[in-house]
Amino acid sequence: MKLVVSTFVSLDGVYQGPGGPDEDRSDGFSRGGWFVPYMEAGFLAQARNWLERAGGLLLGRRTYESSARDWPEMNKPDDAIGLMMNRLPKYVASATLGATPWGPAAVLRGDVLKEIEALKARDGGELQVHGSGSLAGSLLAAGLVDELRLIVAPVIVGAGHKLFKDSGVATGMRALRNDTTPGGLNIQVFERVGEAKYETFQRP
Repeated sequence: MKLVVSTFVSLDGVYQGPGGPDEDRSDGFSRGGWFVPYMEAGFLAQARNWLERAGGLLLGRRTYESSARDWPEMNKPDDAIGLMMNRLPKYVASATLGATPWGPAAVLRGDVLKEIEALKARDGGELQVHGSGSLAGSLLAAGLVDELRLIVAPVIVGAGHKLFKDSGVATGMRALRNDTTPGGLNIQVFERVGEAKYETFQRP
């Protein structure tokens, strides 16, 4: 399976709490819901198209727990995204998660990166990471991410957990797509090409 990270992010790199004030208040975060004003039908159609490519969801514990609270309620026949999210297999990277009420779900314990490598070796569409910024950072550092989809909202949140840490691994990417939705979201899609390269500018 192709491992794809798909993340809502602000102009200043925040991924925390995009969907509502109470989605993620960890570390005192009080600015949740910053992504919602820019959502519209065109982007939802794109999100549905991406989700149709998924063979499974790979989530961190915090994202799984918040999703398990909200997504099971989104099961109406006309809610295609909700139906797909609820139906897809979930793989949760966690050493502490107990119950998995939002299924079908399996918890990855022990050497999580090796377990993810084994999942990638399977057939069956994309293995998609949604949210789960801390997990996404670990996967990028380990060189396991094949494609990175950033959905950038035109807002500076000014606080919150950042997707890219200062101690992250330098990684070279190739741009595959860059366009803007009617609601103002900028969609940036990249594929990993290896280590970052460094050169010195030479004046012509």
